[in-house]
Amino acid sequence: MNISIFGLGYVGCVSLGCLAQNGHTVIGVDVSQNKVDLINNGKPTIIEKDIDTIIGEQRTLGNISATNNAAEAVAETEISIIAVGTPSTLQGHLDLKYIFKVAENIGKAIKNKNDFHIAAIRSTVLPGTCDKVAEIIEKASGKKRNEGFAIVDNPEFLREGSAVKDYYNPPLTLVGSDNKDAANKVADLYRELPGEIIIADLRVAEIMKYVNNTYHALKISFANEVGNVCSELGIDSHQVMEIFCKDKQLNISNYYFKPGFAYGGSCLPKDLKGFQTLAHDLYVKTPVVDGIGLTNENQIDRAIEIIQRYPNKKLGFLGLSFKAGTDDLRNSPAVRVVETLLGKGASIQIYDKNINLTMLTGTNKDYIDARIPHLANLLVSDLEKMVVESDVLIVNTNEKEFIEVLKNVTDKTIVDFVRIDESIIKNENYIGINWSTKSTSSDNYISSEDTVLN
Repeated sequence: MNISIFGLGYVGCVSLGCLAQNGHTVIGVDVSQNKVDLINNGKPTIIEKDIDTIIGEQRTLGNISATNNAAEAVAETEISIIAVGTPSTLQGHLDLKYIFKVAENIGKAIKNKNDFHIAAIRSTVLPGTCDKVAEIIEKASGKKRNEGFAIVDNPEFLREGSAVKDYYNPPLTLVGSDNKDAANKVADLYRELPGEIIIADLRVAEIMKYVNNTYHALKISFANEVGNVCSELGIDSHQVMEIFCKDKQLNISNYYFKPGFAYGGSCLPKDLKGFQTLAHDLYVKTPVVDGIGLTNENQIDRAIEIIQRYPNKKLGFLGLSFKAGTDDLRNSPAVRVVETLLGKGASIQIYDKNINLTMLTGTNKDYIDARIPHLANLLVSDLEKMVVESDVLIVNTNEKEFIEVLKNVTDKTIVDFVRIDESIIKNENYIGINWSTKSTSSDNYISSEDTVLN
C-alpha cells in the first residue's frame, strides 16, 4: 500500500521503516526540515536499535521518502498515519494542537481527491479524540465521514530501546473504527506479524494505551512497596516477586481483571489489612496498598448510589454471599449494601439457595447477626415469585439459575454487579455497575478470526 506518516519522531520513524520493510511505500511528513532531510539521506530521526539499518536500506530501495508538503503526501497515498506528539499540559490534559493541525491538513488535501482516504491515529489520545479529528476533516474537506474518508485508531505499544523488536513481535495489534472496511484495511498492514489482530469499538481502542500504561505504573509501584516492606524485614524481595510471578492461574492471569462489584470474603480483606498493619508497624509508607481498601469502599458506595436512583421500589437481591457457590457472608459487599438500604427504609427480598440460616456457624453467623440480625425475614425460597414481586432486581452472584429467570424479564429494572450474561445486557432496562450497554454489542468487538468482513 501507499502510506503517509505524519510525524517523524519516535513512533513515526519506527513505523516508517518497519512498514517499508514489510513491502509498503511510505512517505514521511514533518514540519521539521531537519527530520525530512535525515530520512531523505537514509538516516533515522531517532537513536534506536536496528532502525538506522532499516531506514538506510529502505531509502536505498526507494521505499521511503520524506516531505513537509502534506497535500502531496496525502494525494499520493491511501492511508495517512498520524504519529505526532500529544504532550501533557500542566493540568494533565493532552495538548492536541498538533493532531488537530494534521487533521486540518489532511482535510484540505482530500478536498479535491476522488479516492476514499483513511486517517489512522497512532498517537496516544483520549476517548473522543477521533470524533473531533473527523469533525475537523469534514469541515476542511467538505466531505462526510465514512463517505469520503474514515477514521481509525491504531495505538502503538512500543518501548524505547526495543521498539523495532516490539513492532515485529506484538502481543496483539489493536484497530478501532466505526468503519469495518477501513479497519480491515489498516489491519492488513499487520497481517504478517505474530499476535492476534483485534478490531474493536473506536473508544475502546482510544483508551487502551492509558489503561496499559497505568497498570504498568501500578505494577512497578506495587512491587516497590512490597520490596520496601521486605527490605525492613530482611527478606529478599526479588525472590518474593519471582515466586509471585510463577502463579499464572491467579497472580498473572485474567482471573481478577473483570470489572464488577467489590471484593469480599474472609481472605482478601483480612490479609490486605494484615499487610497494611505490617507496613505501618515497620514505618513503611504504602499508599498504593492503602488505596486498595478505599477503592473497594468506593465500589460499594457506587452500588448503593445506583440502586438509590429507584426510590420507593421493591428490591429483589439475587444472591447475598460474597461469590457464587458459597454461603460465606463474611465481608460480603452485598450485605453492606442491603444493610445500608434497610437503614434508609428500603423494601427488600433476598434469594440465595446457598444460604441456610440454621447451618450458619462461627464467624459467618456472627457477621450476619451483627449486620442484618433479621435476615430470616428477608430471605425467600421462591425465586420466580420474588422476581414477580420486585421492581428492581439486583444481581450479586453469577448463578446459572439467575440467567434463565432473567432472560424472560422485560418489565423490571436489572442492576447487574457481575455481568451475568451478554443476552441480558441487551435488556432495555439493564444497568451494569461499571460497564456501558452502549459498547457491549458483539458488533463492536471482532476477534482476529472475524477481521475479513463483508
